[in-house]
Amino acid sequence: MDPIADFLTRIRNAANARHRVVEVPASNLKKDITKILFDKGFILNYKFEKGEHQDVIKIALKYHPVTKECAIRSIQRISTPGLRQYTGANDLPRVLNGLGIAILSTSRGVMSDKKARELHVGGEVLCYVY
Repeated sequence: MDPIADFLTRIRNAANARHRVVEVPASNLKKDITKILFDKGFILNYKFEKGEHQDVIKIALKYHPVTKECAIRSIQRISTPGLRQYTGANDLPRVLNGLGIAILSTSRGVMSDKKARELHVGGEVLCYVY
């Protein structure tokens, strides 16, 4: 029903199970979210592959070398298909006082809350990651 929630749940479950790589079905929105997670340092690497029926995103999760703890401690969906959560440019959320990120879908594309503040745009809050 909700492909973004499925994407986030697959990453969350793989991190809890200490998997190195997780595969998710690809879409343009999921590719944009994956690029943001990589740029912000939450995942180690990613690769877009052509599949037999559908394209796939392979995501390598990032772990601390000593404690073996995943870089993604929490990843949660905020705006759902049944209850969309929108925010204006002046009311952008701060996740963990700036230590985490909020991923937004704006009129200028998918971006983190920090970039949305710079561009002074609001939009739909897709998820929080910390």
